[in-house]
Amino acid sequence: MTANKMWGGRFESGPAQIMREITPSIDFDKRLAGEDLAGSRAHVRMLATQGIVAKADAEAILKGLDQIEQEIADGKFVFKRELEDIHLNIEARLSEIIGPTAGRLHTARSRNDQVVTDFRLWVRGACERADQGLLALCQALIAQAEQHSGDIMPGYTHMQPAQPVTFGHHMLAYVEMFMRDRGRFEDARKRLNESPLGAAALAGTSFPIDRDVTAKQLGFSRPMRNSMDAISARDFALEYLAACTIASVHLSRLAGELVQWSTPAFGFVRLSDAFTTGSSIMPQKRNPDAAELIRGKTGRVLGDFVALTTVVKGLVLTYGSDLQEDKERVFDAADTLELSLAAMAAMTADLTVDKIKMQAAAEAGFPTATDLADWLVRVLKKPFREAHHIAGSIVRHAEEMNIALDKVPLAEMQKIEPGITQDVFTVLGLEASVNSRMSLGGTAPARVKEQLFFWREKLR
Repeated sequence: MTANKMWGGRFESGPAQIMREITPSIDFDKRLAGEDLAGSRAHVRMLATQGIVAKADAEAILKGLDQIEQEIADGKFVFKRELEDIHLNIEARLSEIIGPTAGRLHTARSRNDQVVTDFRLWVRGACERADQGLLALCQALIAQAEQHSGDIMPGYTHMQPAQPVTFGHHMLAYVEMFMRDRGRFEDARKRLNESPLGAAALAGTSFPIDRDVTAKQLGFSRPMRNSMDAISARDFALEYLAACTIASVHLSRLAGELVQWSTPAFGFVRLSDAFTTGSSIMPQKRNPDAAELIRGKTGRVLGDFVALTTVVKGLVLTYGSDLQEDKERVFDAADTLELSLAAMAAMTADLTVDKIKMQAAAEAGFPTATDLADWLVRVLKKPFREAHHIAGSIVRHAEEMNIALDKVPLAEMQKIEPGITQDVFTVLGLEASVNSRMSLGGTAPARVKEQLFFWREKLR
């Protein structure tokens, strides 16, 4: 085996056979082809402007890069594992097309700043795609919230019936989560949008390059200030993966609720045939596979974050081949998140809500007990702790009688607290309870409509 002609001048013989398997990254980093071509174009244009390469050579290189781009688009480009990565594959093909002039493209550049430039460009695009996926999901949630802004369902703590809420309010809780996720990707994009190109191997270059020009051509806000940091930093990838992980956790929570709500025991929602599957043995089954898969993929995304964090944590400055592990983790997380977002948005838009079953479930578990305690405070001027005790006693009595709280006779309530009047029944119904929650951020339909207006305006 001979040394790699692209870098092997220092070596008399080639690497061990096993290195052919462990070294190449072309199997996955060929996804960076578009970014690599963009970086090379910006770099060679700058070299020509600065007089570092002749304009005729730059034009030949640009023409050759255009041909390579077309070959890749047409599926005719041959990716070779012996050339290790996307950078050497493109440079080798460029040499075949235009001859030795291709070698001038790598002037004042290293694979170190080349790969991290490509990677930052790719992650920047991934942040934008995640943002659009989250936006589509938020719009689907808002549509459901608008349609069911006043439909009552049980709100839970500890998975026990707590207080009645509206389905619209519940959907908007997820809008809040996913909009914060959008903010995280936006922040990650802003922080990563600095150009490492021109940092070369680690110390910069002696050639009179103009890093501001290449940064501007590639859409970066500025060049990175420290060449060693430019080469070694992968916190932009970690931040992206962290945002992916949190968004996946939010998706998992929503997916878990859809799994639960679609069971016959709940029956709050129905998932259509498009997002469910049957059983190979039980003909009655309607399995919420899409939601379950989204929930399950959360561990995969978290694993990608943990894997890359583990790679980076022990690295001294600047570059080590350990960093070859960064791209597969990010690519996997991006593919997983984007698929999950698209599936959840479509499933949310498609689901059917059973408001009768939701309201029936909301009647169980004495959900207006807090309203009773609040009435005792407001009308009878009881301290809340005393009111809480009185309300608890009445709930226990209702439980013994096996009736709902608003069906307990007034005389029975008065045995526990003589000051209670007929007026108490105005707060014990589900509608009255929900409508009374008018505090900012509350579940009252009027507040839900305010929230809907806010989000419609913000997303317009």
